[in-house]
Amino acid sequence: MSKNYVQIDPRDNIIVAINPLEKGTVTTINCTEIILKENIKQKHKFALNNFAVGDEIFMYGVLIGKAVKSIPAGYAITIDNVKHASAEFNDSKEKFTWTAPDASKFKGRTFNGYHRKDGKVGTSNYWLVIPLTFCENRNIDVLEGALSEKLGYETKKDFAVDTDALIKKYKAGATSEEIFNTPIITTKEELTKNRLFPNVDGIKFLKHDGGCGGIRQDSEVLCQLLAGYIANPNVAGATIFSLGCQNAQISMLQDALDAIDPNMGKPVHYLEQQQSESERALIEEAVKHTFIGLTEANKIERQPAPLSKLVLGLECGGSDGFSGISANPALGYASDLLVALGGSPVLAEFPELNGVEQELINRCNTEEDSKKFYDLMRAYSAAAVAVGSGFENNPSPGNIKDGLITDAMKSAGAAKKGGTSPVVQVLDYAEQVTMPGLNLLCTPGNDVESTTGLVGSGCNVVVFTTGLGTPTGNPVAPVLKMSSNTHLYEKMYDIIDINAGTVITGEDTIASMGEKILDHIIRVASGETASKAVVHGNNDFIPWKRGVSL
Repeated sequence: MSKNYVQIDPRDNIIVAINPLEKGTVTTINCTEIILKENIKQKHKFALNNFAVGDEIFMYGVLIGKAVKSIPAGYAITIDNVKHASAEFNDSKEKFTWTAPDASKFKGRTFNGYHRKDGKVGTSNYWLVIPLTFCENRNIDVLEGALSEKLGYETKKDFAVDTDALIKKYKAGATSEEIFNTPIITTKEELTKNRLFPNVDGIKFLKHDGGCGGIRQDSEVLCQLLAGYIANPNVAGATIFSLGCQNAQISMLQDALDAIDPNMGKPVHYLEQQQSESERALIEEAVKHTFIGLTEANKIERQPAPLSKLVLGLECGGSDGFSGISANPALGYASDLLVALGGSPVLAEFPELNGVEQELINRCNTEEDSKKFYDLMRAYSAAAVAVGSGFENNPSPGNIKDGLITDAMKSAGAAKKGGTSPVVQVLDYAEQVTMPGLNLLCTPGNDVESTTGLVGSGCNVVVFTTGLGTPTGNPVAPVLKMSSNTHLYEKMYDIIDINAGTVITGEDTIASMGEKILDHIIRVASGETASKAVVHGNNDFIPWKRGVSL
């Protein structure tokens, strides 16, 4: 794809500028010459033919907008001359067939993961500390201060100061010179090496602003989400803080855990402050329960597991005009490879599936799932309209600046992350992945809310494509950031794991890049390579309250 412009699909009537194109440039598309009438910025599009007002505009082979002004061939497609439009859809599915990609290169490959009693396999091994209500967030902070740094886990500091070493020297009668020459600085890297529990990747503290107030359904969904985090194979057990009087009751979380698996077998310790003799006693009990839980979690070691145990979250954020032609389709190819190997990719962000609904409905294996997806999309769209918005308001200023000028254009590119395989299950928010194959999960398009939902539904690793750059991570699952363009990768190398910009320059095909992605996922899942988000401690966690969030 190294030429200066490209028609992505034969049905498209707009062309993507791979590099900046100057006014007067002669382009040839399908043996037709078009002279550009104005400068076209990189990642933006120009008209392949003349458009009258109301004419439909296609990209990725689907309807992405309509002309609101006449646009002669060779002129730029902009927010001033095009408005959002998307194809109609219904809940009746058409016949669908799929040919799986050649996955023989990965046949027999394994990753080294943490095997759980319920048969799932984690890519990490964490202990969770969770408040059922925001009233307990301070106690979570106290517990974090008491445990994390002392045990060699994540610290917000770049280094630790060991004042105890000076105290010991002083009590032993050391001279001023001996005290001065005593090393007391421990780096973050040294703290990690000195972990008391080497098989436990960390203690994660899932603070949030929910659990009380709002509507009762918010607390019910929060408990379902938190249960999903405890059930996630990357988690060994949990310590739960409850105030006592809040909407999100302990019994609600227990019921949600039982609904996932009554025989899960993970240790979960519940502490209720209003039943405790004092806050000090509550903290003491929490520290002891958590410490004992860590000793048990440390007994679990990585063991080989088939790639079918990977549940891959598919996410995008800070997208640009290249996302849909490099990073997203390459991730889609990796998704198809994983499906062929018995794994489970999960496509979320329902506002960013606007315009490709019928294709996904046709790909559903069952009429029940076709109907469920149809109903979820209709309800979500109606909720947005009811508050004076709509899916057409989804593209951010950054998206628009970098060439994604309508939601349907953004969505058609975003959906490429899901590859081409059949949809085996449609899930509402916080429902669990239970079937191998491509799953659809209803979440907002918001990066962190969506990633939070993916992991809550069982994803043990996430790949996050971006064209503009983002540090987003997750407390429980490693989040691999993949750039759509090489410029971003070189500029933000410290937070980007994989560069799909080589598809744009022609060094990689979609298929070769997809294989590289899956290979990188396997290394991260095995603990051989840490994702940049994990290295930097990006523990983003925002539960969706089911209000309108695009």
